[in-house]
Amino acid sequence: MIIEKVNIKLNRQIADNIWEMVFDAPNIASKYVGAGQFISILANDSWGHPLRRPMSIASVKDNDISIIYKIFGDVTNILSKKNKGDSVELLGPIGNTFSNWDSDTFPILIGGGVGLAPILNLKRQCELSNVDYTIIIGARNSNEQFMKHEPHNNIYLTTDDGSIGEHGTVMAPLDQIIKNHKNPYLYACGPEPMMKAIRHYSIEKKINTQLSVESYMGCGVGLCQGCVIHNVTENLDEHTYHQKYSCLLYTSPSPRDGLLSRMPSSA
Repeated sequence: MIIEKVNIKLNRQIADNIWEMVFDAPNIASKYVGAGQFISILANDSWGHPLRRPMSIASVKDNDISIIYKIFGDVTNILSKKNKGDSVELLGPIGNTFSNWDSDTFPILIGGGVGLAPILNLKRQCELSNVDYTIIIGARNSNEQFMKHEPHNNIYLTTDDGSIGEHGTVMAPLDQIIKNHKNPYLYACGPEPMMKAIRHYSIEKKINTQLSVESYMGCGVGLCQGCVIHNVTENLDEHTYHQKYSCLLYTSPSPRDGLLSRMPSSA
């Protein structure tokens, strides 16, 4: 993990309130390991916004690192107004990576909202390694989708209002896809309701799953506790903090250790 002052190579709107930004970041790119990692951005030097903002890495190619972000507040609005050649400060790469996607399984990639970024990154890794996969992308409406609904190419879009792709959530096509493939392995990142639904589904169906958990965090190294989640474990003393809580930045369990693995992603 390093701090690097980088230049912006591209900043463009790709859907309703959703933007893609590309950085020339050779030092961080050289330390990149794989899909699921993220960077933390210091958008400017103002005391009004002193904290970095975590953003999932959408792709890495040579020295270029790209992110996909949605305008939620002041800092993301500041980012949307940045131009080619402007500089920002990055901390990264941070976090764990997806694993086992290139093993003897069929990866089913599921993304929703801005949680789509690490899923697109994993999609690219599968393609570069000639690994067959299916991807499901959920959004509220067609204005938030920037890919095409192509079930014949194993690309499924869903929208809450049915304006593009399948009407409803990612769960409907997921259930059908599961029936058509042996040894499926789920990889997901997105809004909390979607993640909870996938978690319950994977436990019920006994399907190996890795969830990239989105979290607001101020530091990216575990000190602020923004990436800490509560462990669902029985028979623990209420004062055993380190058993009841896990920092997902560096302590995510291996998928080989159980049915469900969790890892951190951006806010």
